[in-house]
Amino acid sequence: MSQSRVPQASFEFRHHQPVQLRFNDIDMLGHLNNSVYIQLMDLGKANYFHQFINGKLNHDNLAIVVANINCDFHAPAYLEEPLEVLTAVESMSEKSLRLEQRVINSDTGEVKCRAITTMVNIDPKTCRAVDISSEWRRTISDYEQRQF
Repeated sequence: MSQSRVPQASFEFRHHQPVQLRFNDIDMLGHLNNSVYIQLMDLGKANYFHQFINGKLNHDNLAIVVANINCDFHAPAYLEEPLEVLTAVESMSEKSLRLEQRVINSDTGEVKCRAITTMVNIDPKTCRAVDISSEWRRTISDYEQRQF
């Protein structure tokens, strides 16, 4: 299957999260239900950020929330396929960042879906957007090996 409609990433994906599908993730046509892709990418996001935090992931050390998700589906995925979620920070502004994630077949590299997610850093007490700290910028830049 041609992947000509999948945009080429302008950076390397450093975070890979293998995922396991369950029987109930599959729809009546025998492929992965579209709603499950978001759940798989949530797992990828959580594990991406968890690697930067000492201890448990909670609102005291990370209060970043999803503001928008856009997902393009490129190829069906099936129950027995080896899948993984690739996650990278694409860009960062004062108070938000954009993640690019891809669910791929880990054997062939075929992109099943691609999502761009905007996440906003908030103060959990006021629920208002706040600046992303210089420490987080440095940590993410060091990990991604790119400056934001």
